[in-house]
Amino acid sequence: MSIAIHESVRSTGPALPAGRGALSSEVVELLRGSRPDADAPSPVTLAAVAEADPYGVDLHLALYTCYELHYRGFAGVDPEWEWDPALLGLRRHLEARFRSALDVDIAPIGPDDDVDREMSEMSVEPIDGTGPSYFLRDEGTWTQMREYLAVRSLYHLKEADPHAWAIPRLTGRSKAAFVAVEFDEYGGGRGDRMHQQLFADLMDAAGLDSTYLGYLDRAPAQALVTVNLMSMIGLHRALRGASVGHLAATEITSSPGSRRLAEAMDRLGAPAACAAFYREHVEADAVHEQVMRTDVVGDLITHEPDLHDDVLFGMRAFDLVEGRLADHMMESWQRGDAAIDID
Repeated sequence: MSIAIHESVRSTGPALPAGRGALSSEVVELLRGSRPDADAPSPVTLAAVAEADPYGVDLHLALYTCYELHYRGFAGVDPEWEWDPALLGLRRHLEARFRSALDVDIAPIGPDDDVDREMSEMSVEPIDGTGPSYFLRDEGTWTQMREYLAVRSLYHLKEADPHAWAIPRLTGRSKAAFVAVEFDEYGGGRGDRMHQQLFADLMDAAGLDSTYLGYLDRAPAQALVTVNLMSMIGLHRALRGASVGHLAATEITSSPGSRRLAEAMDRLGAPAACAAFYREHVEADAVHEQVMRTDVVGDLITHEPDLHDDVLFGMRAFDLVEGRLADHMMESWQRGDAAIDID
């Protein structure tokens, strides 16, 4: 008896993006065809990876497209591509280029650095803060708010999914507490309360495209980078400490930022569903911060002290790429430009 273990071609799922450079176009064209016999990436392709901007849109759209095969895949793309050796080989080189840049740009971790102290410092709100949430709270327009939402949709419409890869890589108390945080992110078992769904409701209320990957073709490189970081550290067991650190940093900074965005929604007279998403995060993530700091990070480092620096790396990587995205949006608005095309 034979069992069909997959569709020959997927009929559902988001459409493949359009290439935005040589690397992303090559990946997209590969996925449009039938799965080939495994061949290593060509010397020409490897040379292009080595010369690519490690934070650029071409490299990160190529990487994003590779990673998406581990999430929902694409319409018309054979699901067997997910584990194709040649594509995985190309992805490895894309990741190495990205990881090398992170290693250069993230502050070196010294023997006196302490993850608990760094989490405490991250939890302190600056008196005169800057960035999109402050700007939108105080003076941003509704158009700029809608641009912000479109940019963030790449993550929020798959919220919690990239971090979920870490669950089977943890054990004991840290695993149970990590699952508890993720359970809340997934709506406590209620589909209509999943944070992904709440953000889709927000997008609909704001008159934006709530389709999964709806803004992928127009997203700036900095937005792709933030999601690719989560996917990379989530999919690699060796980087599980970084994934935990990233989620800790996400939860520590989420509650105050969400409060500012809820206040911005109120000031702008936004539909109730828009503010509801952020109010949910004000309450939930304040609790998640404490769970992550004590029950997840604390327990993980107690039992696997060798992961201490990896956790710090994940926190600092979060800070770096989120800062680059924030700078992109603020610089665009200060020039009078759009942060993303939403028309």
